[in-house]
Parts: sequence; C-alpha cells; structure tokens
Amino acid sequence: MRAGTCPTRGFWQPERDLVVVGMAADHKMITDQLFEKFSRLVYQECGINLTSGKKELLQARVNKRLRATGIASYRDYYDYITSSDNQGEIIHFLDSISTNLTYFFREPKHFEFLERTALPKLIQSKMEERNLRLRIWSAGCSTGEEPYSLAMCVLSQLPDDAKWDFKILATDISTRVLQVGINGVYPRDRIAKVPANLQKMYFRKQRQQNGEVYEVSRKLKDIITFRRLNLKESYPFSGPFDFIFCRNVMIYFDKETQQHLVQKMANYLSVGGYLMVGHSESLTGLQHGLSYVQPSVYRKGKA
Repeated sequence: MRAGTCPTRGFWQPERDLVVVGMAADHKMITDQLFEKFSRLVYQECGINLTSGKKELLQARVNKRLRATGIASYRDYYDYITSSDNQGEIIHFLDSISTNLTYFFREPKHFEFLERTALPKLIQSKMEERNLRLRIWSAGCSTGEEPYSLAMCVLSQLPDDAKWDFKILATDISTRVLQVGINGVYPRDRIAKVPANLQKMYFRKQRQQNGEVYEVSRKLKDIITFRRLNLKESYPFSGPFDFIFCRNVMIYFDKETQQHLVQKMANYLSVGGYLMVGHSESLTGLQHGLSYVQPSVYRKGKA
C-alpha cells in the first residue's frame, strides 16, 4: 500500500491533524510526525512494525475509531489512548490495526502433515506411555477457524476420543475477533472448505434474517479456550504444548521481535513438539534450537 501524499506539498502550512466529526475523515491526513508516534506506540504495545507504506492503512483504521469515539482529531486521539484514563480504548485501537484474514483448513499442507505424520506417531507414543494428554496452542487464532479446524483434525485421529484429555488454547490480541470465535457462528461461504462429513458432524445450520449461518458443535467449543493475549507480554500459562500454530503472525514483526517470540514459544513446546509457521514465513536467520522438518514446520528435540 502506498504511503499517503500531501496535496498541499510545496506550500507552507502549520501542522494540522484536525478532523471535523461528521465529515469524511479520509480528506485529512495524519502528519508524518504523528504517524511515527502511532507507529512507535503500536510497536511498543504489540510488536507490529508499521512501516511508512502503512500510513494510509493506519489512517483508515484510526478514522473508524474517531467516528466511534467522537474524538475530533488524530492528535487528540493519540493523546487519549496514551493517557492513563483511556478506558480500554487502546485495546480497541490495537483491534483495529490487526489484520484478520483466515478460513477453515487454511494452508492445508499443515493439516495433511498432522494427519499423515505427526498425529499417528504422537498418539501411538502417548498410548504406550499411558499419557493421554494432548495440548495445542493456536497463537493468533483470529475469528476461530484455525482452532476449530485443528479440533476436527485431531478428533478424526483419536481412538476413543472421550478418554483423551484434549484441549486447545486459542489466543489473539483482538477482543473483537475472539468474540466471533467464542460464538462459533459462520456464514455458509466461510465453511466451504470444511469436508462434507465434518460439516454434517460438527455444524448446525440456523436461519437468520441475513441468511443461513452455521454454528459449531458444543463438542468443539468445549475443547477450545479463547483468551486475549499480547504475544509480546508474559504468558499466563505453563504448557507444555504438543503443537503450536503461529501462522502468518510473525510477518508483522521485525527480526528482533521474531527472535524473541520464537525463543519464547520454543520454551512452551514439549520435547518432540512441533511449531508451525505460515507457508510464507521462515525461521531462517533466527536462533531457536528447533529442528527443520519441512517448509514452515519445526520440531523441538531432546535437550
């Protein structure tokens, strides 16, 4: 996305961040100086690196928050979210910045790897050890399609699943998308990639005013715990996890933040556990102690 350009370039004007409430905010521009302040704030709060090419994106997202809060200018809004009495608006701001593109069984090679390689070996090993505990962390779960896909994938592999202690932790920085996941209700086009047998088994069709929607079953909901989590902050859980899915998340971070994040996640993996990143991501150049398995799949070996 191209950085915004000022239509008055070449003419001196005092710095202006004013937006008249009720008018289209897009007709005003965030100054470069103020953009740098917003960018530093986002980086400090959650590690997302907003380069100059994201200026128009930031402005569009802040415009929505100006309309929602009634605050009259970009500068007033910045001052408000950095004050001690912002009443949680900083969370809404970070919600608006985060990107949430997902769908059921996205990047299917990971699910194929689970079904054909990782899960059969793990299940056999746990049964031999009489350890029927299985934990997965979906980090950056967005609106819930990933953790629900994982739940369906694992349940299809577990022998006598009622005997297993199987849970999924699903986290995201956005409270808005987490609520969608908690509700577990999706329009028909969102479940298009779910195999027909799994649709029949795990979804219940409902009719609403805006058309048909599909709600995931109580069985899947009971497996998954949705929680807000800023990946830069301390993690309020102990693990360990057999699988961590952190896909298409690190592309928003710089190398320093990626390094810190991968090392933290490696500490929460069980021995023999797997870390999955997005197919467009790689841990090349990062120190992590994990073994490369195949593109976007890494494993923790014995210490």
